[in-house]
Amino acid sequence: MTKSKKPDFRPNEFVVYPAHGVGRIISIEEQEIAGFVLELFVISFEKDKMTLRVPTHKATDVGMRSLSSPDLVTKALDTLKGKARVKRAMWSRRAQEYEQKINSGDLMAIAEVVRDLHRCDDQREQSYSERQLYEAALERLTREVAAVSGVDEAGAQKKVGDVLISRAA
Repeated sequence: MTKSKKPDFRPNEFVVYPAHGVGRIISIEEQEIAGFVLELFVISFEKDKMTLRVPTHKATDVGMRSLSSPDLVTKALDTLKGKARVKRAMWSRRAQEYEQKINSGDLMAIAEVVRDLHRCDDQREQSYSERQLYEAALERLTREVAAVSGVDEAGAQKKVGDVLISRAA
């Protein structure tokens, strides 16, 4: 068994866990599990009312990362201004790809999903599954924008919404 190096995360720091988005490390604790003493990051996802415990030595293996840099957030917001790129594949295949991008935790990939699934008022309505994927991606994007920018989620939503509206104009 190879030991991966322990990441340098601290309590009260925001982190991104790929499958759940932005959370805050509330503590680092030791717990005995199956006779082994493990050091765990305790991550709280306030909005989802969820607490996750991740072994410190596995954090990087599962894709846990620090928040994106402000430069990367700006690039992600610029991605939203681009023209939607929708492949001509079947919806089930595209939906699977969108789901993978959302769960990758990669901010740029999430921004691409938001860009591709965003509908202006004059466009046809989204299907239920399309809307679900769009809202999941939008929520992940706004949470990270909020945490990086130091604004609340409503402020981040407005920021993202303004970019999407400017694209339509």
